[in-house]
This record gives sequence, C-alpha cells and structure tokens, in this order.
Amino acid sequence: MNIEYLLAAHRGTRVQYALTGAKGGFARTLLAQTTQIEDLHASVLCDLDPEGARALALEVGFAAESLVVCGTPGEVLEVVAAGKTAVVASRELLLPEAFDILVEATGDPGFGYRVAADALRASRPVAMVSKEVDSVAGIELASIARENDVVYTPASGDQPANLIALVSWVRTLGLDIVAIGKSSEYDLVFDPSAGTVTHLDKQIHAPQLGEHLTLGDDIPATLRARAEAVAALPTGATADYCEMAVVANHTGFVVDDELMHYPVARISELADIYAPKSSGGVLERTGVVEVFSVLRTPDEASFGGGVFVVVRTYDAQTWEVLRGKGHVVSRSGEYACIYLPYHFMGVETPMTLLLAVHLGAPYGSPEPTRSILMAGRAKADLAAGTLLEMGGHHHDVTGVQAVLLEAGSESARVAPLYVASRATLARDVRAGELILIEDLADHDAELLAAWAGDDVREGSHV
Repeated sequence: MNIEYLLAAHRGTRVQYALTGAKGGFARTLLAQTTQIEDLHASVLCDLDPEGARALALEVGFAAESLVVCGTPGEVLEVVAAGKTAVVASRELLLPEAFDILVEATGDPGFGYRVAADALRASRPVAMVSKEVDSVAGIELASIARENDVVYTPASGDQPANLIALVSWVRTLGLDIVAIGKSSEYDLVFDPSAGTVTHLDKQIHAPQLGEHLTLGDDIPATLRARAEAVAALPTGATADYCEMAVVANHTGFVVDDELMHYPVARISELADIYAPKSSGGVLERTGVVEVFSVLRTPDEASFGGGVFVVVRTYDAQTWEVLRGKGHVVSRSGEYACIYLPYHFMGVETPMTLLLAVHLGAPYGSPEPTRSILMAGRAKADLAAGTLLEMGGHHHDVTGVQAVLLEAGSESARVAPLYVASRATLARDVRAGELILIEDLADHDAELLAAWAGDDVREGSHV
C-alpha cells in the first residue's frame, strides 16, 4: 500500500488528536513521533497528572510555551485555537471541538469506554490503544461509531491492530488461514555456551534446553521438554489473552484451548507447530488465535512483539521457491508462516490517525462480532468481600487466571475479566471456578451494559 499516495490530497491539512493516558509509556512514543510529522498535532493531552503529562511532552521536544494546563472549557478552546496543546485532567474537558480524533490509552476499562463513547457520539473517530476497553466494549463502540458515521479502530503500533491488518492482507490474497497469533512480549534467550536462559532481568541455569533447540520428529514432546526447562520463567501474561480476545472479535477466529498452547518456539518452527495434530502439530482445530514464547540465541534477532499468520500452501513448487528465499515453510511443505517480527508502539500510530481522519479507513473490522470472551478463573479459593484488584504492567487481576472462552449461551453468565476487575466478590469463589457476573457485588454497571450490547447512556444501570 502506497500510503503517501493515498494521503497526498490531504498534505498540508493538519490532523489534531486528543490523547488520554498522556503520561504513560505508549503516550511517550506517540508524542515523540508527533514532533516529526508536520501534519499531526496533539491538541489535547488528558491525564490525572496534568503536570506530569506536560513534563513528558517537554522531554520529547514540545516547546514549553506550546503546553498550557487548562481548567475550563473556555481555556481549552482558546489554547487549541491558538495552535497550542491544552493539558487537562478530566474527561469533561475533552471537548470534541478541540480534536479530530481521540486516542484512548489509559488502560482503564470504565473510563476508556466512557471517553471513547463520548467522542464517537460527537462524531469524532477513536483510535483504541487500551485493549482492556476493547476486550469488553469494542463491539458496542464499533456500533456507536457506525451510528455516527465515524471510525472506531484499534491503533496501529500495538500487536492487535498489526495482526488484524496482516490477517486482512492474507485474506485478500485468498490464502487459507490455519492459525493467527503473536509472540509474548519478551524473548527467552538461550546461551548455549553458558547453559543459561534469560528473560528480561531474570536468568536461570537450564543447560538441558540445548538438547531441544531443534524441533524433533515428535513436536509435542519437544515442546513439553522446553516448557519444563524454562518453567521457572514467566511465559505468559494477562495482556496476551486480552490482545487475542480483541483480535478474535475483529477477525472471527476462535480458540483451541482456553489457556492457548503457548509453545516455547523458534520462529522457523511456527509452520510446523501450528498445524493440525493430524499433520504433527498441536492444533485440535484450525481458525484459532494463539501466542508463543520466542526461543532464540543471543546472536539471533528478536521477534520484538511480532505477529504471525499460518496458512495452508497450495502449489508445492511456489512454496519451495519461497522456502529457498528464506520464508518459513513447514517440513512437510503443507503449511507456511507469514509474519511481521515487530511492533513500534506510538511510532506507528500516526498511520491510524491519518488514515482514519482523512480516508475513514480503520485498521480493525468496522463490524466486529463476538467470538471470544476473556474471562477469569480463580487461582485459589477467593472469599466473599475480596477486592479483585487490577494492576501491574500487564494489568493482571490479583488471584485470577485469564482464560479465553468461546462466546455463546454457555458463557452468558460469565463475567468479562475487566468487568470483574476492581469489583468486590459478593460470595465465595472456589479455586478453578469461573467468576460469574452474579459473583460481583459492585461492578461497573455501565461497562457491563456495553458488553451486553445495550446503547447505554451516562448514569444508566443494569
């Protein structure tokens, strides 16, 4: 796609965006990139810590005189009219007159839903960074967007949007998809000479992994041996489940296992691993979302938070030619893996903003449908009165394991994980049980109504 060509008619027309969660890590990458793009302007920055958001913008190159902390609607409009950036602390000051598109990046399910719905109802498109919001309310927000003839879309630069775009590309080419997915956030780096495996700042001694660097004839056996070797290291996160729920609902894919397979795998092996069991792989069925933990040596390139699509091949000679060019084709020649080994966070997001505003083009499906529910199972017995706290880098819910369930009547009573988060249990939940809506004493009723598909208004209850 020649994006420069598509946007040529709009050159010189500046897109103004409002950004929530403007003090966060994603915000930094987007704000830094904004300084490099003449036709993009951050007109409103919203964060509970406005001075912190202003300080971050200064760090990445914004001029001090261009950043004004505002406390009233009049101040916001005056600052934006002058071509400057209004820095605000409240949802009420996110005035639609002050921006062309909203970027929601708080990671807060309730706030993110409300602020996105406000923007869409004011006929402003929304680029959703907060997967926590999309996993619960994405379908409802897309419906509101259609009613108001604007775009609601995942934001490029994060794995969900990048994978959805790759799936669209593959489908357009007519390829038969077996599985789609992403890597977990950080690689497992094995040093054969030292016999160590490093994951971020944690390292373990696992020389036995050297015996399993090559995928054997019995693929499941090799994967079990690898999993045992790195069992002391984290190989999954709630964020992975959340992102795959978003992707599933924008593509119609389902899940093979509620915990996904999470193989410890090398990139070159993906077409062999993500094949049906009848072909030696791990899948009970096809058309599924998956996550793998990257295994590599120190001198090999990272997958860097990349995404992949495994397809069936169709002409042996074509795919042997492609194998010869270094593409990932299974040993049998039946399957191939198409992948992008990266995501660049806010560095990429301007693509979404420019395409959404100028061309009305989303990265995700304009009509997502629910195929997956991200729910939670209690890891241990949880007593009535327990607060299901959400926190940490991956927005884990304390005491709860994220799972992916196929949507349908059997899951109707199950609470979406990010509706359960920050709620108090109304009754005891035993280890291994799913958390149900009726188990929650004080959940966010408006967010639950959005999950249920109601066209809710501020202050409504279910």
